[in-house]
Amino acid sequence: MITIVDYKVGNLGSIQNMLKKIGSESIITSDPKAISSAKKLILPGVGSYDSGVNSLKKYKLWDVLNEKVLKEKTPVLGICLGMQLLCNSSEEGKETGLGWIDAEVIRFRPKDKKFKIPHMGWNYVHAKKASKLFQDMYEDPKFYFVHSYYVDARDDSSLAKATYEISFDAAVEKGNVLGTQFHPEKSHKFGMKLLDNFVQHY
Repeated sequence: MITIVDYKVGNLGSIQNMLKKIGSESIITSDPKAISSAKKLILPGVGSYDSGVNSLKKYKLWDVLNEKVLKEKTPVLGICLGMQLLCNSSEEGKETGLGWIDAEVIRFRPKDKKFKIPHMGWNYVHAKKASKLFQDMYEDPKFYFVHSYYVDARDDSSLAKATYEISFDAAVEKGNVLGTQFHPEKSHKFGMKLLDNFVQHY
């Protein structure tokens, strides 16, 4: 059973539908008690950094997530804004992130005007090291992105890169903490395989 954290910042049904396609049961919940008993967590999210941080706190999910991830070592997959919230802070806002990985969130500042912001659409992703998250992945994997800010990992958590004028961290992994800047639930067979790897191997 996968627990999808609902803190009112995005459409979570598409993630649940993709999990259903790979035969994985899931629940969508904002109940701290339900999250405290989770075996695996998905932290999705769209929108601004500060609103994400404040929503987690508003629904009393901040402390229970820290307990689950840092102390109990529950596997967690952050998606899009959810990955950015794993970091220390963001140029987009003033709030402090979860800080589970040593990384900052930086705004794209393209020098070439052909690189429009937000970065939106399909892009190739290249794994930097072996990981169960990309195990047996299809050749030349590409995923769907929608974002104006990117993660810059300062430690060894950088897992995969994509390029949009500059190279940036498309995925991170540090122990039980994983994140993807792209949307696996919108990335067809590539995203389905990645989510199946998260379900099966973590």
